[in-house]
Amino acid sequence: MSTVLHAFSSKELDCDQSKSLKALLLKDDAWWRYYQKHKETLRPEIVETISNLLSCGLSGRGVACYECPNPNCTHTKKIAFTCHNRFCPRCGKKATEQWISRQLSILPSCNWQHITLTMPKEFWRFFKENWALLNKLPKLAGRILQRLGQLKGVLPGIFIALHTFGRDLKDNPHLHASTTQGGLNQKETQFKGSYFKKKLIMKMWRYAVIRLLKKAYKEGLLILPDGLNSLCPDLRRFSAWLNRRLHKPWIVHVAKPTPNPIRTLNYLGRYLKRPPVSQSRLRHYDGKRVVFNFLNHRTEKHQLFRCSTEEFIRRFIQHIPTKNFRMVRYYGFLANRVRGEKLPLVRELLGQEEKPEPYRLRYAELMQKTFGINPRKCILCQSEMKLVYLRVGANSAFFHSEHEKLAQGKKVAA
Repeated sequence: MSTVLHAFSSKELDCDQSKSLKALLLKDDAWWRYYQKHKETLRPEIVETISNLLSCGLSGRGVACYECPNPNCTHTKKIAFTCHNRFCPRCGKKATEQWISRQLSILPSCNWQHITLTMPKEFWRFFKENWALLNKLPKLAGRILQRLGQLKGVLPGIFIALHTFGRDLKDNPHLHASTTQGGLNQKETQFKGSYFKKKLIMKMWRYAVIRLLKKAYKEGLLILPDGLNSLCPDLRRFSAWLNRRLHKPWIVHVAKPTPNPIRTLNYLGRYLKRPPVSQSRLRHYDGKRVVFNFLNHRTEKHQLFRCSTEEFIRRFIQHIPTKNFRMVRYYGFLANRVRGEKLPLVRELLGQEEKPEPYRLRYAELMQKTFGINPRKCILCQSEMKLVYLRVGANSAFFHSEHEKLAQGKKVAA
């Protein structure tokens, strides 16, 4: 890092601020006021994430400077470094493209099934603040699919993504599981076809979640939501409350098989590597009210959601995961501990060659691919601009330490 102090502010942007999530947080000190009111209950990961978001694109993170090589042109361009945080709208597109490319280089080309596993809304409250319990849900689903595969004599390849939010940012924990339509037979001499059925998955999923909650309560690891404490003062009555939901149908959707995992990867990438709400969905905010667009799954129509700025921030930050929390898990022959041995065997049985490591997109290539714009082209003479220097800035730890100044739009020096 340069020893020269460079002063910069969280209000300094190299893009249109008027429609950004960053602008919403800074408008009338919205985030600062929220932080002051709730700082005693905010998890450290939340503050770190917001610090990253507020510092993304500031010159204090570092700058790449380009100049036009045309001697008759004086155009120069500076591009500030980004924060690479998943919850940053600016960084999400690149992370999404790279994640999809990486998965396509790993996953075999065969028929896949996409399975969505939900739970009744009464259960959402149990997982809202308890990330330790939330962490167990993918494993439950993975065991169910592996067990069903075992009954059919196959070891499928499975990856499971955890979502915690609905389109309107409400808390709605659910899983998206993708599994190969078949897998290795017991002797590992054949890739044998199979099919997963909705009704059996639903029964096993329902039982597994209820059993998880009973076990957590029994071990004293479950804090009951408001309203249930008086109704369920002991394990017997809590079990009775859960059992009343044991025989009701839960929504489990099993999509039609697809010949490859591309469609599922594109769908999941939009949620796993981007913030819960994209900037394109923001319609209005004035420091007091926020209006954003979302697709209502019940009506299949787009509608506007209106809430206070404080409520929007609350809904947004509740989905920031705890540190080192993995949103995607792998099971079956894709499990990390056996992948190196079994995945090459699967490819051999399917007659497929090992795929090369994906190429990592650069900033200019991503802009060209996404928007058809070459950011290195001189806007005056159309020449290809050349990199003349890089200035390395402060790291994320520095911006975490300067959170309060960033939140208030004050200048900090790095």
